[in-house]
Amino acid sequence: MPNVSAGVAVLTSLFLSLAKDRSLHPGAQQLPSFLSPEIMPRGLLWLGFSLLGALLIQAQDTTPNLIPAPSLLSVPLQPNFQDDQFQGKWYVVGLAGNAFSKEEQGEYKMYSTTYELKEDRSYNVTSILLKNQNCDYFIRSFVPSSQSGDFKLGNIKAYPRLKSYTVRVVTTNYNEFAMVFFKAVSQNKENFKITLYGRTKELTNERKEEFIRISKSLGLTDDHILFPVPIDKCIDG
Repeated sequence: MPNVSAGVAVLTSLFLSLAKDRSLHPGAQQLPSFLSPEIMPRGLLWLGFSLLGALLIQAQDTTPNLIPAPSLLSVPLQPNFQDDQFQGKWYVVGLAGNAFSKEEQGEYKMYSTTYELKEDRSYNVTSILLKNQNCDYFIRSFVPSSQSGDFKLGNIKAYPRLKSYTVRVVTTNYNEFAMVFFKAVSQNKENFKITLYGRTKELTNERKEEFIRISKSLGLTDDHILFPVPIDKCIDG
C-alpha cells in the first residue's frame, strides 16, 4: 500500500476493522452507507465489498482537507416526519459531501435505496449498486433517535472504531423527493454527506437547485456536489 496521510490511514484502519467484523459474522451485512463502492471518492478510497465478504481498498498518496461537519443544530429536520410514508424505494439522484469531488462526476453511478419499516419503527435499509457489472447489495438498519426523522445506525457496537453514525431526514414530500443528511464519526474524523432521493430517476431543476442550496448552507461548495449518472441495470425491477 502506498504511503498515505494520517487522515486516510485512520479511515483505512476503520474500514479494515469493519471488514474483519463482517468476516467473523458472515450473515451480517449492516454497513454504513458511506462504505459503498460508488459512493466513496476515488481520490480518498475505493471500497468494494462483494457478497462473499471481500474487501478491496486502494489508498492514494494524498487526501483532501475535509470541510468540518456541521452541528446537527444547523441541519434542517423534516417537521412531523411520517415514517410510513417515507418507506419504499428511492433513487439516489444527487450526492454532496466533504469527501466528494466534482472531478469524479462520471465515476458515480446512480443506485437505489429501499427503506422497509419494521414494527419497532426502525428501517431495514437496502442499497443496490452496480459494481464491475454485478449487482451489490448493502443492508443495514436505521434505528429511531430522540426526534422524529432522526436515526442512528443499528448494531453500531459491531464496528468498534465507528463512534457514531447519524441519519437525519432534512426535507421530503414523500411521493417525489427527499433529502437526507448522514454523518459518520470515527477517531475524531467526521465525514458527512447529503443525499437527494427521488421516487423516479429524474427530478426537476427546482429540486436540484434546492439540494444545491441546502448543501452549500452546510458549508459545501460546488466542487462537493455530484449528480450520479442514471443507469438501469440492478436498480430497476
